[in-house]
Amino acid sequence: MSLSVGQVSRLAGVTVRTLHHYDEVGLLCPGERSSAGYRRYTEADLIRLQQVLLYRELGFALEEIAVILDEPRADELTHLRRQHELLVRKSERLSEVIAAVERAMEARTMSVALTPAERLEVFGGFRPEDHEAEVERRWGGGEQYEQSRRRVAAYTKADWLRLKAEAAAVLGDLVAVFEAGLPPDGAAAMEVAERHRGHISRWFYTCTYEIHRGLGELYVMDPRFTAYFDGQVPGLAAYFRLAITANARR
Repeated sequence: MSLSVGQVSRLAGVTVRTLHHYDEVGLLCPGERSSAGYRRYTEADLIRLQQVLLYRELGFALEEIAVILDEPRADELTHLRRQHELLVRKSERLSEVIAAVERAMEARTMSVALTPAERLEVFGGFRPEDHEAEVERRWGGGEQYEQSRRRVAAYTKADWLRLKAEAAAVLGDLVAVFEAGLPPDGAAAMEVAERHRGHISRWFYTCTYEIHRGLGELYVMDPRFTAYFDGQVPGLAAYFRLAITANARR
């Protein structure tokens, strides 16, 4: 049983013109002709067409496909195995590209308006978008959350670098007070806590004393925050919480 050009066109999802071209260049010549001289495609022709289309999908030129398919020692299974391997590689590459696009989409959702190079300079290996889902789950819809998103959307690279420098200065002073053995409810420690609250209010959202107290609790309850502060000096997270609580009370 053989099929006409039109039938093969509909079956394979290619145009009649494409099939005629394959015939003209010798890539896929119909195995039969009707009594009137029209092209008729056999089962073997359809198998070859499938291989042609797969190799085309993989980016091979028609001339390369012709050489591959006419290799004497290559049977249908050999081609299928080769195509499977190539498709798997292509799938892995596409997965990487998709992941990159999704990261870019997440970054736009975060409204961090920086180029990739600027993001690397400002954040290093830290990627804010990796935490957006958790942030939105915890605080999404709240006034502070929306206020922070609006502010962040307008920040330039220079803004981010100033923000980063200010945060580093507050952290450095917190470490200095802690290492000096000053009490967390003393004036020096509470002053650092107040500067930290002001830093958040200035750059992200209005941080009330109650909100700040909640952040202090988060610093000791969430292992990630605890690891960050205690990575500076062991015990710093708990000390900072006490300083924040004392500052909120006074």
